[in-house]
Amino acid sequence: MNHLSSSLPITIGITGASGLIYAVRTLKFLLEAEYHIELVASKSTYIVWQAENEIKMPVEPELQELFWRKQAGVEILGKLRCHRWGDVGANIASGSFRTQGMVIIPCSMSTVAKLAAGMSSDLLERAADVQLKEGRKLVIVPRETPFSLIHLRNLTTLAEAGAKIVPAIPAWYHHPQTIEDLVDFVIARTLDQLEIDCVPLKRWQGTQS
Repeated sequence: MNHLSSSLPITIGITGASGLIYAVRTLKFLLEAEYHIELVASKSTYIVWQAENEIKMPVEPELQELFWRKQAGVEILGKLRCHRWGDVGANIASGSFRTQGMVIIPCSMSTVAKLAAGMSSDLLERAADVQLKEGRKLVIVPRETPFSLIHLRNLTTLAEAGAKIVPAIPAWYHHPQTIEDLVDFVIARTLDQLEIDCVPLKRWQGTQS
């Protein structure tokens, strides 16, 4: 099904939390399903990507698009537009730019804290704040363990403000065989919050009598 003409854009935010495979696999499934994605990676993402993968992520939006498409293994499908982390004048910084929702995956606890406090120091935080103030869908995928009391209170604040919290916690009832299977379970449950079903997943059918 082609979603380019029938659906609003989806904003994807990527922070410096460990586990960038979650972001890459999310892009893979959305692009393969031909969604329109507006992407912004925080400044710390550049550092973490190089530490975890020993690959330098480009800053220029045009080169970044090619970079993310290569990582996701999707060269031409879907629409992907990347933004500089400091470009607070970008389209996704305005409430008048309509979106289907925003997913921050993975989401650092630093970003959670800033969003809970209503701070918008970069484009990612501003885009997320816009989702909350406009009453649109914001899905947070925190990747941290253990959670401190401060983390839990900040996540509670965001949940009370309307965000959906989907921790990067996989399940085993679908009999995962690879790391990707575990990652894809989290992505499927994350996209469920936007009513998007584009991840192949063996869903729970109940116990057999």
